[in-house]
Amino acid sequence: MNGSPDNPQPSSPEEIFCQALELSAEDRAAYLAKACGENSPLRARVDRLLQGHNAPAQFLPESPAHPAPEASPDLDPRGTRIGRYKILQKIGEGGCGIVYMAEQEQPVRRRVALKVIKLGMDTESVIARFEAERQALAMMDHPSIAKVLDAGSIGDPNSALS
Repeated sequence: MNGSPDNPQPSSPEEIFCQALELSAEDRAAYLAKACGENSPLRARVDRLLQGHNAPAQFLPESPAHPAPEASPDLDPRGTRIGRYKILQKIGEGGCGIVYMAEQEQPVRRRVALKVIKLGMDTESVIARFEAERQALAMMDHPSIAKVLDAGSIGDPNSALS
């Protein structure tokens, strides 16, 4: 991300949104005023992202084979499958992604953390940051840092997530 609360130089509404989520309500207002300046369309887009952040959403996009459940505040993704991973529970959430405890069943059975980009946040800049994070984690070897075991995209025929 190019911007910070002290030096806003964001390149997209999504980056401003992600940064704003990390701030208190008081700091957020000041940051948004600086980051968006006089750019009304940019501010409107960021405000829509912030308003939609807490709104109930589908876990995965609807498909003819798997119709979307009715949206509800208590939408529970447990039991949902993403490729060879079965969601067990949500364990964390940030501005642009959600981390789930999941169970991998093939080729080995094990519990894993599965990080998923939130719906609507799949912009080029967010995906690029996600991929950079994935690459950085893959190069690290420390007992307190998660190891990357798999990566991919839903719909990618070469991915285990398809």
